[in-house]
Parts: sequence; C-alpha cells; structure tokens
Amino acid sequence: MKTVSYHASTIQQYLKDKQVATLDDLKSELGTTVSMTVFRKLKELQYLSSCSHRGKYYTLEGIANFDDNGLWRIDRILFSKFGTLLDTVEHLVWESQAGYTSMELRAILLLETKEQLMQLWVETRLSRQLFDGIFVYTSSDPARKKLQLLSRKQGAAGDAGSSSLEQEVKAAIILFYSILDEQQRRLYAGLESIKQGRGGDAVIARLLNVDPHTVAKGRVQLLNADVEIGRKRRPGAGRIGIKKNS
Repeated sequence: MKTVSYHASTIQQYLKDKQVATLDDLKSELGTTVSMTVFRKLKELQYLSSCSHRGKYYTLEGIANFDDNGLWRIDRILFSKFGTLLDTVEHLVWESQAGYTSMELRAILLLETKEQLMQLWVETRLSRQLFDGIFVYTSSDPARKKLQLLSRKQGAAGDAGSSSLEQEVKAAIILFYSILDEQQRRLYAGLESIKQGRGGDAVIARLLNVDPHTVAKGRVQLLNADVEIGRKRRPGAGRIGIKKNS
C-alpha cells in the first residue's frame, strides 16, 4: 500500500489564500483526519495561533500585519507576537509606561483580561496597586513598578494616564464599533472623526486600529449623505469568509 505524503506547502498556500484557518480547515485541505499530522506540518512553517478564541485559529508569521503593540486583528480574531493572551497581557503591562487597568487593556485588546490579570498577579508575574479606587497592574520588578506608578501619578503616560472616565468612554466606543457591520463601522468612525474636528481621522484611526482612509471615507459619506440604506456591503465586496465548522 502506497504511503500518503503530506506537504507543509499545502498548508502554507491555503493560509496565504485565506489568511486564517481552523484546525478542521487545515485537516480538510491537507486531506487527513489526524490532528497531529497538521501540527507536524505547521511546525515546519513559521505559524501563529490566535490569542483569542482559545487559540483555535492559525496563520503564518509572514501574513500577520502587527501594529505597534505587536497585535494583529482580522475578522475579530486576535493574533499576538507574544503568543497566548496570558503572555500578551504580561508583555503589554511590563512594557507600558504607567501600567494598565483591566479597562485600559480591554480597550487595546477588545477582550476581557480580568482572569489573566488575576492569574499573573497570583503567580507574582505582575504587581498591582489601587489607584483612584481602581487596580492598576504593573511590572513585578520593584524599580520598574515605581517608575510606572510615578508616571501615572504625574499624568505623563498619555492615554494610559488619563481619567478613568475617559478610558471607559474609549472602551465603550471600541466595544460598540466591534459589533457593527462594515458600512456601519465606517460611518461610525466618520462620525467620531467629525466630532473630533481637525485631525480627527488620525485620532479615530489610532483608537479603532483602522486605516485613516477608511475613517475619511466614512466622514465624507456622512457629510454628503451618501449612505446605502438596507445593504451592508456591495454584492461581492469584501474578503471571502472563513469556513465555519459546526
């Protein structure tokens, strides 16, 4: 009986075409029902598993377009240079200028991180301190922690040092944005840009982690009343959806 050969290049090409995939997607593409066969081939490639959705999605390092925080989000799936959500939270807190509250991390990750923060604190991988009645998580290194708390007290940490109310508003904006469809997201981003005034496109683009041109397009559409009613996107527009497995 002829031995069946599986090639990593099959998975590589599939991920280049689809950008992300589940284990079941990759097994189907490779033509196997054995999970370990897929993992052996993935190990031949520079791959990443998602830090959201319990790590069920995979991509290639060369595909991920990481932002300044080392994060890449596609179709609400989050990938991180730093691996798991736990390790990502730890890295973000250690590298922050003024530590983070759970609300501030949620605004960055669009994920709830209270469980990860608690685990990191219990394992002494992070420290925490009450600040204006809210826990601020910092590095566990005493010298680094001292600098982070000093920065927060002095208000020298930019957005991280702004008031709790400001952070809650930003988190609410990001959360609301995440549940909208494509056209609604563009228009909402444009609306927030209009409210910001001059330079609003760049401000909102950074907040929502989108292209400034997308914000500008939404702003222009609103100002020109150029809105499609009853349709989420043009027929055929957008990236081919990821295969969903029941």
